[in-house]
Amino acid sequence: MSGADSEGERSLIAASPVRRDRRTEGGRRRLLLDPSRRLPFVLVGASIKEENRGADGSAEDMRVVRLEVVGFRNIAQEQLEPGPGLNFFYGENAQGKTSLLEALYVLGRARSFRTPRLLEVIQHGQPQALVRGIIERRGMRVELAVQLNPRTRALFVNGKRRTLSEYLGHLAVFVCSLERMDIIRGEPEHRRHFLDEGILSLDPKYAHTLEQYQRVLKQKNRLLKLAAESDEPRRFIAEIEVWNEQLIHYGALIHRARTRYVELLQRHLPADLFGSERIAIRYVSSLAAHGDVGEYETLLAERLRVRLAAELAIGHALVGPHRDELAITFDGQELRQYGSLGQQRSALIVLDLAQVSVYNSAFEEEAVFLLDDVDAELDRRRIARVLEYLQGRAQ
Repeated sequence: MSGADSEGERSLIAASPVRRDRRTEGGRRRLLLDPSRRLPFVLVGASIKEENRGADGSAEDMRVVRLEVVGFRNIAQEQLEPGPGLNFFYGENAQGKTSLLEALYVLGRARSFRTPRLLEVIQHGQPQALVRGIIERRGMRVELAVQLNPRTRALFVNGKRRTLSEYLGHLAVFVCSLERMDIIRGEPEHRRHFLDEGILSLDPKYAHTLEQYQRVLKQKNRLLKLAAESDEPRRFIAEIEVWNEQLIHYGALIHRARTRYVELLQRHLPADLFGSERIAIRYVSSLAAHGDVGEYETLLAERLRVRLAAELAIGHALVGPHRDELAITFDGQELRQYGSLGQQRSALIVLDLAQVSVYNSAFEEEAVFLLDDVDAELDRRRIARVLEYLQGRAQ
């Protein structure tokens, strides 16, 4: 899905809603395509370019061929074979529509968009959860699997266990859901995670940078807590300064990656999606008020030195990119504080579409896009504009 039309790009839209068939096969329920219904409660789509089509007009790039879900939230066992074009899921509440999307997101991202604690998705009473899928990409097929038990997460590519950075990048999946409205309404950490997800879609090795920064931050906070509880807090300074050196290194990598990514997002924001209303974004470093962020390592080192006494007293880290913010404005007004519910929902859709557009531009291939509860908190005018925007940009 692209935020702007590319030459030769056109749509291939074949709405194929999924319905629950009450029949069973092998003791399990199946999800079947029902072409007679076109109810846009949940959409799964991907962009498609003319040069990526096969002789029969089908996509030769990324496509989810098969999805299998076992022991995942309220889904005991389901199989899904998405058809070409947009797929619409419909059904009563609590039937597993959003859980299916979550499972597909987990397959691509190895994390959930509904909870930071991935093990929560394991169905009550089951020893583990499994999400497995076959992905077709540029004429090649790959099998991905995420296996969860109460203690571990295991990632597999074609049956071989992989690390997170090795696993990511095989299935590019993006989601727009009410479950993610904290990106607009919530605390800054949600917006930082949004940026990091987008960066990971472009550079899976960025996962290592994030992991190392969190490791350093955890160790530093452990020492700061001990110092705050000690009668001699200054005896911890030498060891804290060692961790600060690593914090500067990884913190600078994160700052630069996020800054560049926000610049890309800003260029790919669909400006005309909701008429004259305009969304703008800006990465706000927590160090910006104290010097030139262009010399980030030098500035971060100085702020760590200045704030060391305060960190020793309070018992946790006060300086670093873990305190940065993504500012989002709607027609010049701070969206979190002044935006209506409809405007906030619109902004989330715009940001999500921009992420997909950035990916399309970088790799010139489609990404899977999940849209959950399109009619929630969005007035009819905005719904019409979103669906109109999807036409011509979505498979």
